[in-house]
Amino acid sequence: MGFGFLAILVGITLLYFVFKKRNLVKLREKFFQQNGGLLLKQRITNNEGNVDSTKVFTALELEKATNNYAEDRILGRGGYGIVYKGILNDHRVVAIKKSRVVDETQIELFINEVIILTKVNHRNVVKLLGCCLETEVPLLVYEYVSNGTLFNHIHSKRTMTWLSWENRLRVAVEAAGALSYLHSATSTPVIHRDVKSANILLDDNYTTKIADFGASRLVPLDQTQVTTLVQGTLGYLDPEYFQTSQLTEKSDVYSFGVVLAELLTGKKPLCMERTEEERNLATHFIMSLKEDRLFQILEPRVVREGTLEQLQQIGALVKRCLSLTADERPTMKEVVIHIEGLRKFTQHPWVTRHGDEENANLLNAEGQETDLYEESINPYSSTGEISSGFTNSGLVYPSNILR
Repeated sequence: MGFGFLAILVGITLLYFVFKKRNLVKLREKFFQQNGGLLLKQRITNNEGNVDSTKVFTALELEKATNNYAEDRILGRGGYGIVYKGILNDHRVVAIKKSRVVDETQIELFINEVIILTKVNHRNVVKLLGCCLETEVPLLVYEYVSNGTLFNHIHSKRTMTWLSWENRLRVAVEAAGALSYLHSATSTPVIHRDVKSANILLDDNYTTKIADFGASRLVPLDQTQVTTLVQGTLGYLDPEYFQTSQLTEKSDVYSFGVVLAELLTGKKPLCMERTEEERNLATHFIMSLKEDRLFQILEPRVVREGTLEQLQQIGALVKRCLSLTADERPTMKEVVIHIEGLRKFTQHPWVTRHGDEENANLLNAEGQETDLYEESINPYSSTGEISSGFTNSGLVYPSNILR
């Protein structure tokens, strides 16, 4: 009697686990379809992506890697979802991006990100390692980039000793190079569509890594513009794209111009606590150039460490990137060439920082030689004293900056 009851109990338990496992398999199949698995398969079949090297992780693997998505594993939160730090069975440290509950549009964005990143192979672009489709919300697994975002480094209240003028130029040219690669060196051009300092990561060696392709779009080779819903981040968003919904590579150029202005000034792109004139960094930067007040808004360290030529030219480059008309903006390839040129600039040994008038006048004479960007490089008027304390005739830096 007792043995029979025990046998029945074991049988019921086994049936329960079989039934539960079958339900779990069905649920995972449902999630796979819900998270765009069929769409991904279709695009792979159509040769839109090469995912042979992309690992498909199980839900169990990623739960274990994140300690069941513990709060202390959260690296960051954004409009698209939450990013967790994970440690895989082979001891690799990864970043796991968990999307929010998705609708039909977001599914396409997720699959789009997978397709894009499986095509991308660049040292300054965050590498996609794999994905998981069998969970309630889709997951992407990236290489882990350990040193946070450029946004945090620029706006941190702590002193960032590494953020020298040379390193700002290096970060800028690495980010620009990655975008140039996406625009012109991939099999199908890629527009990032959400370029901002929060999407520029830094690794242990402070090497730049462009991240977050959730809003990206692939551009057919025979098509220069894509009509689409406007997406991006306020403060970085291209005004022409916002008004026309016509997306081009030049939209990324505008956003990168805002990042450059952010690097130069240490100011956030949009801040409601600033005066109305200074609230939007892009507008404020352009106005400062027009009014010969560039050196008033640059970070003191930038003015101390950059040469006159570098600061004038980088200001002019930002101005071109922030042009309201896309056709007047440079390409990202041109931006790379220009910034690389600035990095090779060295200050004349006979120029003093404290405004030796004789030497400064010699520099003015030298500066009259032709230049690629002659009209826009020198934002200063040819006569008179600049309100910031910087004069053309004497090249005197503001005293408060030199301290």
